[in-house]
Amino acid sequence: MIGIIMGSSSDLKVMQEAADVLAELGVSYEIDVVSAHRTPEKMVEYGKTARQRGLKAIIAGAGGAAHLPGMVASLTTLPVIGVPVKSSNSIDGWDSVLSILQMPSGVPVATVALNGAKNAGILAAQIVGTYDEAVAEKLHTYKEALKAKVEEMSQEVKANQ
Repeated sequence: MIGIIMGSSSDLKVMQEAADVLAELGVSYEIDVVSAHRTPEKMVEYGKTARQRGLKAIIAGAGGAAHLPGMVASLTTLPVIGVPVKSSNSIDGWDSVLSILQMPSGVPVATVALNGAKNAGILAAQIVGTYDEAVAEKLHTYKEALKAKVEEMSQEVKANQ
């Protein structure tokens, strides 16, 4: 199971993409609002109990100062994937990107693009796919479909010249 957390319900529009791709790939997940600043006790409990609750990785989305991914990473040995979210109080998203990218040595957070929750979901599924053959096969099928879609686009472009 993958944990998907976000600092505010306003982040759900972005973070839902991680949930959607995990569902498509047959990977179970839980989703919740866990604010590093407004519910720090909940965040600590979430991070400290994640492994015991069966999580295999955590996707953490946050905007603005974006402390959630790094703080959760400091509380667990599970892989944490950070999703910088361009929020209403952000500096065009750069504050979120830099807050998640610039982690101190020993507290890694894999970071995807601004609003890149779909890629975070795929990365989490790839982590699960390292030991779950059924998920690995679904990922293979997913990527083959991407390849076919690009080939189809290529043929359309060539046909319109």
